[in-house]
Amino acid sequence: MCGRASLTKQEKELEQRFNASFYQEDIARYNPLPNFNIAPTHWHPVLTNEDPDHLQFFRWGLIPFWAKDEKTGLKLINARAETVADKPAFREAFRKRRCLVPFDGFYEWKRQSDGTKQPYHIRVKDGDIFTVAGLWEEWKSHQGEIIHSFTLITIAPNDIMAQIHDRMPAILLPETERLWLANDVTPTELASLLVPCPDEWLQAWPIGSRIGNVRENDPDLVVPIGPALKV
Repeated sequence: MCGRASLTKQEKELEQRFNASFYQEDIARYNPLPNFNIAPTHWHPVLTNEDPDHLQFFRWGLIPFWAKDEKTGLKLINARAETVADKPAFREAFRKRRCLVPFDGFYEWKRQSDGTKQPYHIRVKDGDIFTVAGLWEEWKSHQGEIIHSFTLITIAPNDIMAQIHDRMPAILLPETERLWLANDVTPTELASLLVPCPDEWLQAWPIGSRIGNVRENDPDLVVPIGPALKV
């Protein structure tokens, strides 16, 4: 599972990276960047297949259109690539509502021999922005409120991530990002994009336990407390 991440860049850097712009009213409303401790229910920028020229703030935790209430999103923060095309909560979004979710790092916890869990910060080696394949939904409450939400697709780990956890986010190759958003792509083509990124892309090192508190949000969260993992 991937349930915590970071995006420590400014809005202008995102706009340049994706050749897309923010809606100014969204910047005024959310203004969440930089964020060292992104968690489910947080509002986070995404690029959707319906509006690939704009970065929009969606809520992390997919709320299907048929959900009775928004709490459903807490159970759907991730979607497994192996079942995403068939599972009722995701299959329609997989076909019609895909998005790019930008991060510059994510966190995972490794279980230790004494039963404790050690958090790790994982990023691409240049510290740049990368994208995770995501799905999005539009949900309307009984009171008429519209909430746009997203989930992250996860896959089996590459060798470096396998030292920490048995899943990892589906990080897309830069050259396949726009294909993930294409509306004329086949399910087979989509599935071919959901593969582990190369091990040499990633760095992973242990960090302090403060990351477990969602209220903590500062650069010291990602300071290494030990050596980086090696393959």
